[in-house]
Amino acid sequence: MKQPYADTRQHILDTAAHLIAAKGFSCVGLNEVLQAAEVPKGSFYHYFKSKEQFGQALLEDFFNRYLGFIDSLFANTALPARERLLRYWQQWRDTQCEGCDEQKCMVVKLSAEVADLSEPMRLTLRDGTERIIGRLADCIAAGAADGSLPTLDPLDTARTLYQLWLGASLLAKLHRTECPLEHAMGATKKILSL
Repeated sequence: MKQPYADTRQHILDTAAHLIAAKGFSCVGLNEVLQAAEVPKGSFYHYFKSKEQFGQALLEDFFNRYLGFIDSLFANTALPARERLLRYWQQWRDTQCEGCDEQKCMVVKLSAEVADLSEPMRLTLRDGTERIIGRLADCIAAGAADGSLPTLDPLDTARTLYQLWLGASLLAKLHRTECPLEHAMGATKKILSL
């Protein structure tokens, strides 16, 4: 008999994240998730009332993990803030390249797909991206304080850079080339130059 998972809810979310990162939210059915997770349907409905609530939980889990990654990267004050920001964008570039389906950003993957389908999922995406932009703004402000960045409006600059990278990621997907990501990196370095 199959051993139960220590945290079945998290196991379902982890399994689904890989499937949805590759196929999208609408193309992945609950049966596919449950079969891949090797859990019965009743387990799903014990934790999630609907696929929409499940999608919301999936996004919240993504943002919690992603913000944890950002926090650990930006907490390394042994590096100037500019270097921490460039490492963040380099990691973004490395995980949005062709063939990195399992590491793709859920914001890039799902924003256009679910924004018109689910108001709760749209709000979760909106709030999560605002939290990311806030972390970027804090690091930009730290860069002005440590002298590694010019004096910039932290929030406006963070918003501009985040939008630049979201757009570049979508174009990289459409064109199946890393050129938009390389362009975004070049533009980012110019914006962050002293």
